[in-house]
Amino acid sequence: MMKVKQHLWFEKDMEAAISLYTSLIPGSKLEWTSTIPAETPSGPSGSVKLAEFTIGDQRYMAIEAGPLDPFNHSFSIIVECDDQEQIDQLWDALKEGGSVEQCGWLRDRWGLSWQITPKRLGELMSDPDPAKAKRVTEAMLKMVKFDIAGLEAAAEGEV
Repeated sequence: MMKVKQHLWFEKDMEAAISLYTSLIPGSKLEWTSTIPAETPSGPSGSVKLAEFTIGDQRYMAIEAGPLDPFNHSFSIIVECDDQEQIDQLWDALKEGGSVEQCGWLRDRWGLSWQITPKRLGELMSDPDPAKAKRVTEAMLKMVKFDIAGLEAAAEGEV
């Protein structure tokens, strides 16, 4: 059976990034780390680091091999949260040293994009009442970090 993994290229501090990511999401863990025991275009033997890890139920490989292409919005990690406490915890930890954006997006200190979203958002936006879904969408577009109570209020027409 084939296995699919995402691959992340870090310029530096790969192990610190993986340590943070795996500490935040239950069921996450570092599987292994290693170095490439041969000279590569990125440096001498032992200077290029590799790792395999999981974040929740997603598998990742990572390499730390100096500058290449920076992370951008073309790839992001979406974390669907059950409640506001989970959103707040992840948001606060991942934004440290990074930057926040609208609609639940942020970039961590390594430049990786994350979308921290409530499970409830998908439920509200797919409501069969188009007016309710529109109100929720309009409220969502005005938020930076998602506020579940605000989305619920918009759904009920209280905003």
